[in-house]
Amino acid sequence: MTDKTGQLRIPQLVDIETIAPLLGVTVRHVRRLVAERRIPFVKWGHLIRFDLEEVLEWLEAARHPATGGGARALR
Repeated sequence: MTDKTGQLRIPQLVDIETIAPLLGVTVRHVRRLVAERRIPFVKWGHLIRFDLEEVLEWLEAARHPATGGGARALR
């Protein structure tokens, strides 16, 4: 993988037990996200790993801006 400048970038890969608490969810929930292909992951043989930068980009893409509507905006 290369970064924006064309330099080789080795991703920092973490396992499922590391990513779950960072996301504030259970390991079981992360496994469900993987099974549903809803979270970016790397499958390396039988191992599942997560690139922290890709997960941060995924989280940023899921962000919804505040509308200022208060509780009624969620209904």
